[in-house]
Amino acid sequence: MCRSAQAPVLLGIGAFVVGTCELVLAGLLPELARSLGIAVATAGQVVTIFGVTAAIAGPALAAATVRRGPQRVLLLALIFYLLGTALSSAAGSFVLLLGAQVLAACGAGLFLPTATVVAAELVEQERRGRAVATVTTGMTVAIAIGAPLGTALAAVTDWRVTMATLSALALLVGVAVLRWVPQVRTSDHDAMGLRQRWAPLVDRRVLALLVTTLVSFTAIYIPYTYISVVLADSTRGNGLWLAAVMSVLGISGIAGNFLAGRLADRFGGRPVVAGALLGLIAVFVLIPLWSTTIATSLLAAAAYGLIGFGVTAPQTYRILALGGRTSLTVALNGAALYVAIALSGVLGGVAVTVLGPNSLGPLATAGLVLALGTSELAHHLTSNSQATART
Repeated sequence: MCRSAQAPVLLGIGAFVVGTCELVLAGLLPELARSLGIAVATAGQVVTIFGVTAAIAGPALAAATVRRGPQRVLLLALIFYLLGTALSSAAGSFVLLLGAQVLAACGAGLFLPTATVVAAELVEQERRGRAVATVTTGMTVAIAIGAPLGTALAAVTDWRVTMATLSALALLVGVAVLRWVPQVRTSDHDAMGLRQRWAPLVDRRVLALLVTTLVSFTAIYIPYTYISVVLADSTRGNGLWLAAVMSVLGISGIAGNFLAGRLADRFGGRPVVAGALLGLIAVFVLIPLWSTTIATSLLAAAAYGLIGFGVTAPQTYRILALGGRTSLTVALNGAALYVAIALSGVLGGVAVTVLGPNSLGPLATAGLVLALGTSELAHHLTSNSQATART
């Protein structure tokens, strides 16, 4: 197998390693609190800091390194991440841990968009969707497998061992990047001044797609963030049943990512995103029916994961299809995703407190309808731009 064919798989493994850090932190909060002598609520701020840093640092670093070779940028990102996780494992105070996680988040925020762009550049146009899906599936596997394994490792050893393990894995990925990721010249390698680098921020097509990402994933993650509330009747507070439902959701999400990438290659990103949003609307509208028994909850979780995690790859495919400063636009898309996850917790919490648990489904459904509208707006703007360019 040639280096170009191996590279997307390797970059997907890198996405798994990088993505696991933030996701595993939520499961380590009790251990962090006990080890550092702080409250669990205080320890939880490390998750917030990681997400906010990645959302800000990803686009900023992508713009700053746009003229560097992609292999160098990937290695720089892995160095940030390696240092951050290594320092986290040795942190003797919460302040030092926060500082270390800022470093790790900078690495994560830079690695993921760069890996996505490189994977797409290394394959033929008709295989771009699958290449993107290979990278984004790494994040899905981090949700389904990486975070639970990291939490289990911390339970039998120590949370510091989990961080050190992630650091060692980052080193292995870095060596593999040197060996198997060829030097490629991406479409935005020749970007020059600051105004040119940040041009996507005034491109209405890009902005419409970013709003679609923000709104759709806020809606998608509202039921996920409060899954224990949504499934209170079917699980009856049984953590094992809840874990089973989340495992089914995560595993089906892996399949959904790969399927969505293939569909995007065949039909384009827009119809795949639209189909996924319509499918999720049906799933969320039916929450009162499927959330009452564990059997129906498991079936719904399979549909939720298959459809919900299938939005990422075709949405990224659409952004790549615009051309221009692809590394920055993909980084901005990643930032929108980080913000969406944070918003889902805030909006869902307000809904549960003010309107009750039954409001989560309608709230998420309304968000999906809005996202469908912005998705079609993005298609309209793109079509008009292409028509203008031909005349």
